[in-house]
Amino acid sequence: MEQLITPYGGELVNLLVSSTRALELKRDAFHLPSLDLNWRQQCDLELLLNGGYAPLTGYLGQADYLSVLHSMRLADGRAWALPVVLQIHETLARSLKLGEPLALRDPEGFMLAVVMVNEIWQADIELEAEQLGRAADAPPKWYVGGAVEGLSLPLRHDFMALRLTPAELRAGFTRLGWRNVIAYPARTQLQRAQYEFILRAAVQNEANLLIHPMAGGDPVESADYFALVRSYQAVIGRFPSATSQLALSPVYVRDGGVRDTLARAIIQRNYGCSHLIVGGEHDAHGQHRRGTDIVQHEDYQRVADHITEIGVGLIPFPRMVYVEERAQFMPLEELPKGARALTLTGAEIQRRLQAGVNIPDWYTFPEVLAEMRRSYPPRDRQGFTVFFTGLSGAGKSTIARALGTRLMEMGGRSVTLLDGDIVRRHLSAELGFSREHRNINVLRIGYVASEITKNRGIAICAPIAPYRNTRRDVRAMIEPLGGFLEVFVATPIETCELRDRKGLYAKARAGLIKEFTGVSDPYEVPERPELSIDTTDLSVDEAVQRILLKLEHEGYLR
Repeated sequence: MEQLITPYGGELVNLLVSSTRALELKRDAFHLPSLDLNWRQQCDLELLLNGGYAPLTGYLGQADYLSVLHSMRLADGRAWALPVVLQIHETLARSLKLGEPLALRDPEGFMLAVVMVNEIWQADIELEAEQLGRAADAPPKWYVGGAVEGLSLPLRHDFMALRLTPAELRAGFTRLGWRNVIAYPARTQLQRAQYEFILRAAVQNEANLLIHPMAGGDPVESADYFALVRSYQAVIGRFPSATSQLALSPVYVRDGGVRDTLARAIIQRNYGCSHLIVGGEHDAHGQHRRGTDIVQHEDYQRVADHITEIGVGLIPFPRMVYVEERAQFMPLEELPKGARALTLTGAEIQRRLQAGVNIPDWYTFPEVLAEMRRSYPPRDRQGFTVFFTGLSGAGKSTIARALGTRLMEMGGRSVTLLDGDIVRRHLSAELGFSREHRNINVLRIGYVASEITKNRGIAICAPIAPYRNTRRDVRAMIEPLGGFLEVFVATPIETCELRDRKGLYAKARAGLIKEFTGVSDPYEVPERPELSIDTTDLSVDEAVQRILLKLEHEGYLR
């Protein structure tokens, strides 16, 4: 009788210890060094503990790490795509002793596991850059390898009924009599094209379906995570209930290369899946990633033996187009001659959502579209940040306050002014004016603005923000959550000095104030601000009007 596919390596690993052993580890932990794990590290730990990374029983040692980087195999020859290692900071690396346990905790200090420190080594940054596509100029990193004993899976509080372990899913599949199971490890909304192809793949392979969205990472920090999962909860009812199941995977999104696919194949096998759909999500340019392109890439041809050894059938997602005459999606390769094919890119869908433009019924389901509109409202209902930067005396604070007043008068969103001096008084009183402290102050402003923007308010920031990289970091914090308008108040320093009521420039030129921007410390001019304003011959009201017109042009104001 045909059986459910066995775990990779033959047995499903479970690294969670008994309650008795857990009490012993907790008692010993008072005297152990510890490491607070970030969210990615917690996801890796969860996959180690629950058997998703079977046959691994801990973090890789240096020999396995190097072997995986060079050949995508463990040192014993088994196929393995990505180095599952525990990164630690240098201070901890130099203080640890081999053979000593290290407690692993979540950011709140709750102990999740203990790793026996068998090896400590410095990462090969050049080799990682070559094999994993990481930055070649990354700072030094240190890794720990060793066996793991788990006390608890990382604590999660979202969609608990959907967070099933490999053992739980396997038990459910066995109880239902499932043997062949296709996994769709989604990371974007499931539209009609994906739906029709997934059903087609199930019929062709006589298989059941596991819709398994990647739900690793911190849900609170993800702008669209909850809408994504709710959309899957809404659409799962369209699949045959007797042959389909929805569950969340602790896997986090990686770059989508060959190593990523092999790693996902191993993980899905451990979850009980015999097949894996490759591709189907949107790439950075808004196009559907075609599985046929992915698996035909030369990188995949080089690892054909690895794919065979892992034992999971790869089902490439083709380029699906909507055929109007037949009112259905089909692969582009099967398009009848002369038939009209329709398609929409992810970028076009984003544009339509932001502009409040209609999205055709053939593209998506009503319940999915409702969640998309909740997550991606039109720009005039999104939050945004107006980030002023410029020299002291350029007019930033004056314009910012006037802009805030006008926006409050218009209504519709809450408006918060984050002036540099105000923030220093209330949030950064302990900071000085060194380059490091200025960066910290601006990043604090950026963080507060990102939270306001995420919650669909308006943040108006008016620091000097003299350094280009710090401004880039602030933009990166905010842009995924809403609008970001950088306004360079380009008033020349001569005008700023003439306006200097407090005599700060005079004191700086006399050497009484150290590291003063524009005099003894540089101001790095913005590269591509959304708006540049010189207030030398421009009134406050004129400056505000230019900003309001820009916001209206970009769609943030009606």
